[in-house]
Amino acid sequence: MKVIVLGAGVVGTATAYFLARHGVEVEVVERQPGAALETSFGNGGVIHASEVEPWSQPGMPLKVLKWLGQENAPLLVRYGALPKMWQWGLKFMANCTEERFRRNTLVNLRLALHSLAMLQKIRAETDIDYDLRTHGVLKIYTNAQSLRSGIATAKFLSGSGLTFAEADVAECVRRVPALQATAGSLVGGIYFPRDEIGDCHKFTTALAKRCAELGVTFHYGTTVQNLERGSNGITAVVTSRGVMRADRFVVAMGSFSALLLKQVGIRVPIYPVKGVTITVPGQAWPDRPSLPVIDDGRIFGLVPLGDRMRVSGSAEVASYDTTPSPARCQAILNNVVSVFPDFARCVDPATVKYWAGVRPVTPSGTPILGRAPIANLFIAAGHGHLGWTMGCGSGEVMAALVTGNAASIDTSGFALADH
Repeated sequence: MKVIVLGAGVVGTATAYFLARHGVEVEVVERQPGAALETSFGNGGVIHASEVEPWSQPGMPLKVLKWLGQENAPLLVRYGALPKMWQWGLKFMANCTEERFRRNTLVNLRLALHSLAMLQKIRAETDIDYDLRTHGVLKIYTNAQSLRSGIATAKFLSGSGLTFAEADVAECVRRVPALQATAGSLVGGIYFPRDEIGDCHKFTTALAKRCAELGVTFHYGTTVQNLERGSNGITAVVTSRGVMRADRFVVAMGSFSALLLKQVGIRVPIYPVKGVTITVPGQAWPDRPSLPVIDDGRIFGLVPLGDRMRVSGSAEVASYDTTPSPARCQAILNNVVSVFPDFARCVDPATVKYWAGVRPVTPSGTPILGRAPIANLFIAAGHGHLGWTMGCGSGEVMAALVTGNAASIDTSGFALADH
C-alpha cells in the first residue's frame, strides 16, 4: 500500500511516522522548504491535557460580541471576517451549550491523554531532543470565582484521567518564585503534573528525519494544487511538481485542508484563527521561571523553551493573514510584565521574535480524524489550539484508520459527520 500525506506539520509528520512503522510506503507533500514551518513552527510549546476546553463554551458568544473591535481582546473577530464565517459562526454558537461543551471537552481530553502517551512512545524510540521539560504546568488565578470554576472543571475531567493539585498562593510562589512580586494579586492556582513542554518545530523536524530513515519520502517546496477524482475515489494529487499517485491520501494541511477539500465537493467546517507568540532570549532574567505558567485572567502563557522564553495568548479571527498585529503583541507583553516585571529585561527589539500562525478551528473545538466521504481519502485537521498537544496521538490514530486496523482509543466524536 502507498499513502500520500499532504502536510508536514506535527500531525502530518506523526501520521507518516506511524504509517511507516506499519510498513506502509509513504510520501509527504509540503509546500514549505522543511517540516513544521507553518502553524507547528512557533506555537505556545505546551502539551497540555489541562487546556482541552474548546473555545465554544457557555457565555462565549456574548464575550465575542463585547470584544469586537478591541485590539487587546483575548479573542478578537475582525469585522471583515464576519461575512465569510457566518455559517461557521452559527455552528460555533450551537456548540456553546453546557451539554455540548462538556461532551467536546471529554472528546479532546481522550485524544490529548492518548497523544501524550504516543509522544512518550516516540521519545523512547527516537531519543529526539526538543527542549523537553516534564515538570508540569501551573495555572494561576486572580479571581476567586474563576478559580472555583477551574477547580470544578479539573475535578470533572479527573474522572476521565486528568491529574491536578490545588495550589494556594504560597504554593504558587514556591513553585514559581518569580510570582513573589505580584503574589498579592493572586487567589491561588492549579498545578497539572502530567503536562509537558517542548519545541514543536524541533520535535517535528527531527521526527521527519527519522521518518526519512524509515523510508518516507518528503517532497518539500511542493504545493498541492488539486486532487484528481476517479470513479472509485481519489487517483492522484496534482502538485506544482507534477502528478503523484497513491492508493490512499491523508489531508493534514491545517487550516488549508478546508480549501483543498472544497475542490472535490467536501465541506469541512474549519476556519483559520490567528495565534501570536513572542519569543525572547532568557539570559537577561536569571531568576526566570523554570515551570510554565498560564494566567487564567490575563489569558497568556509564559513557557521556558531551552534558553528562551515564549509567550502566547492571542486569538484573532482574520482569515488566512499571518502578520502579527503590533498592538496585540504589545498587549500580550503588557500582560506578562504586569505579572512578571523582570520579564521586561528580556524584551530587546534587536532579539525579540514575533510570530503568527493560523490555527484550524472547528465549531465544536474538536479535531476531525477519519475517512472522508470519498473512500480512499482521509482527514486529519481541525486541532485548533491543541495541535501540538494532540499531534502524536492523531498520527497514531490516523495510521490505524488508513491501514484498516483498530484504533487504540475510541474514535467517536472525531468523524466529519460529528462536526
